[in-house]
Amino acid sequence: MAWERVDTLLKNKVQLITYPDSLGGNLSILNQLLQTELSGLFTGVHILPPFPSSGDRGFAPLTYLEIDPAFGTWDDIRSIGEHTDVLVDLMVNHISQQSPYFQDFLLKGRASEYADLFLTLDKVWEDGNPVQADIDQMFLRREVPYSTFEIKETGQEEKVWTTFGKTTPSEQIDLDIRAAITQQLLRSFFENFKKNNVKMVRLDAVGYVIKKLGTSCFFVEPDIYLFLDWVKALADELEIELLPEVHAHYSIQYKLAEYGCWIYDFILPYRVLEALINRSGRELCQYLQNRPANQFTMLDCHDGIPVKPDLDGLIRTEEAQQLVDVCLERGANLSLILSDQHKSEDGFNVHQIRCTYYSALNEDDDAYLAARAIQFFVPGIPQVYYVGLLAGENDLVRVAETGEGREINRQNYTLEDIRSQLEKEVVQRLMKLIRFRNTHQAFQGEFSVLESSDDQVCLGWKQEHIQCRLTVNLGTYQSVVHYTDDSGQLAEYIV
Repeated sequence: MAWERVDTLLKNKVQLITYPDSLGGNLSILNQLLQTELSGLFTGVHILPPFPSSGDRGFAPLTYLEIDPAFGTWDDIRSIGEHTDVLVDLMVNHISQQSPYFQDFLLKGRASEYADLFLTLDKVWEDGNPVQADIDQMFLRREVPYSTFEIKETGQEEKVWTTFGKTTPSEQIDLDIRAAITQQLLRSFFENFKKNNVKMVRLDAVGYVIKKLGTSCFFVEPDIYLFLDWVKALADELEIELLPEVHAHYSIQYKLAEYGCWIYDFILPYRVLEALINRSGRELCQYLQNRPANQFTMLDCHDGIPVKPDLDGLIRTEEAQQLVDVCLERGANLSLILSDQHKSEDGFNVHQIRCTYYSALNEDDDAYLAARAIQFFVPGIPQVYYVGLLAGENDLVRVAETGEGREINRQNYTLEDIRSQLEKEVVQRLMKLIRFRNTHQAFQGEFSVLESSDDQVCLGWKQEHIQCRLTVNLGTYQSVVHYTDDSGQLAEYIV
């Protein structure tokens, strides 16, 4: 049964994405910044996992009922929620190996009251023995999708499903979302979010929740919709918006949009980068003609710029490889597809390009502002990652220190760092652009892709007699906005 689309509780204005400790060190300072130096910029903030976690920078949570004391308390979240819409993640697919639930299972095994929370392999294969031919069909995020543990009280081994994780055994233990106890636990998490002023929940890794033999175990239809129906009913009851996070073939995203979900526009970051590097807006403008409007737009995030499978069928791999090579020359590193079956026929296997967006554009201020202008003119709710807000450059030192490629775009800023970065001309220009996007009335009207040439992108918004039009010259990277000002006259703004 499809969801009925209702008016959103969210504001059609720019949002921030940040870790709880990346802007100033904790949630209290983030709260202050949103009301002082960053005032007027963001009506929403996606706070990447602030919960106690055993790995993956918050994405292996022990519980959602507590805030990690290193970041602050629920009082800080509630306080932020008084003036800025708060979005948090719920990893519906997994929970930490160090969680009290799995620790009890490790102690008692099947005698644990929490045993049914987890996907022991007998829930996938009847005899509990994995079959490699089945695994070969799956979209894998690690070479072996399960981990083996010894139960302390009995000495017996238990194999449980672990989709994610770089350690052996994994720190991220998959949940059995069909089990009543799992649904009860998820309800308790949602109720706690509601109590603490959380406006929206991102369903992280939701595409992996269904494990079914004979499939890729990724976004298994129609089973996935039964889970989405259940979680949507729960969220509606609590007046919480949902944002499913699914990196998949774009057709799946479009199905989610038709289903009534907010979705991420994971195609836009690549298309914008491609237009600016190749100085051709043909593919970008063609894409913008018919994309769903109920999307969150982004250019950068804590992971990377999506490529496969998000753009499968939309890109030619030889051209994509050329774009990837340019980013590598500018310091990027890559996340790769592991499963041979899910690589391109020619072997192209780039899952994500990991770098800051500013560095991907060769730290060219005009090119970067052109990218942001295009993002803000595309229909949807724009999100700006904190490193992107500050025009951060690739952190190659941190990558070398940790061996973790994603650290290239995850630097932490002290208050002194933040204030210094905010004074940079490119950041001042970006903040002016954000305020324009937040306040101009035309963005509440109708969008159109205006007549564009190969080296020019023209986008427009109009609400009755009020309009604004963006023209990006891909040859010079100059971005100009013509708009109706407060007196009703046509004015010009060079981004």
